[in-house]
Amino acid sequence: MTVAESIRTLLGPQERDRTTARDEAERLQYAALCYRAQRGKLQILMITSRDTGRWIIPKGWPMPGLSPAECAAQEAWEEAGVQGHTARAPEGAYSYTKALGPRMAVPCTVEVYPLRVERLAGQFPEKGQRRRKWFSPQKAALKVAEPDLAQMLAHFVPPPAGA
Repeated sequence: MTVAESIRTLLGPQERDRTTARDEAERLQYAALCYRAQRGKLQILMITSRDTGRWIIPKGWPMPGLSPAECAAQEAWEEAGVQGHTARAPEGAYSYTKALGPRMAVPCTVEVYPLRVERLAGQFPEKGQRRRKWFSPQKAALKVAEPDLAQMLAHFVPPPAGA
């Protein structure tokens, strides 16, 4: 059963019209799993969403002229002020349902690219709209709502340098 089918099953009849966009093809997004080693311990940078304030990783839609890894890095910059090295290959993927308004949502698959943080800027495009905080992989996994992302965070091992 897909995520969209599960949600439709759980919704009452008055809410089913909201799921009409879920029948469209699943949309693709790219995310950055921003990490660093601090005193020998791995840490993952999380940000809050603009609408609900829940903890997420930076992500967004494909951008013309940019590779998926470059899109992930651009989102990390805009949403969290991150500069660093992005892996060429994704760590994995997860699915979620993106609300596009009060009565519309679409299913999304998110490819996640590890990004080794080299610098956190004090000023960045979405600074006043989000919070950012470092977590251990286990605590980061407990903060997110998506089970596949939680597994990815909990078991994350940074790729070798140059990967």
